[in-house]
Amino acid sequence: MRLLLLARHGQSLFNVDRVVNGDPQLDRGLSPLGIDEARKLHGQIAGISIDLCVVSEFPRAQQTARLALDGRDGIPFEVDPDLNDIRIGELEGRTLDEYRHWKQAHGDGDPFPGGESLGGAAHRYGAAYARVLGHDEGTILCVCHEIPVRYAINAAAGSTELDWPTHAIANATPYVFDAAGLERAVRRLASKS
Repeated sequence: MRLLLLARHGQSLFNVDRVVNGDPQLDRGLSPLGIDEARKLHGQIAGISIDLCVVSEFPRAQQTARLALDGRDGIPFEVDPDLNDIRIGELEGRTLDEYRHWKQAHGDGDPFPGGESLGGAAHRYGAAYARVLGHDEGTILCVCHEIPVRYAINAAAGSTELDWPTHAIANATPYVFDAAGLERAVRRLASKS
């Protein structure tokens, strides 16, 4: 891999409802604004040759990628479940405020009830990005979710806190990594558990 274009999916219907979703089978896809955002991503990456697209299992990520690559035939798609959103267990379908309240009251090593910990998810994301690094394709588009994108950005920057300093991740906006930057992110994420 020479270049990674890493993007969060477009706005989802769950984003509009301010509801959390960590199960790909329950995903309701993109909102009308999310579809527009994915089409704008198409324009943002139009001048770059893409050799491979890697996505999570979530329909919102796959729909974003298809719209962003519309008209480009022959680009292989790879689904990597390790890029899925946080497995939030019993918080599935709860409000974003309930999720944030739980997160603030617990540490990164505490698993969500019936789900995984943020540290465990970081480790999982690191494994997925390591596989991306191992690809022979030169330029890869990866569409996944806010947390794995945020964690990769902050880990590559050397932050000791994966949620900061970059926190808000724009929908359907490419964040660019070269191989060295992604390697830094992988090393930092692999150290979490």
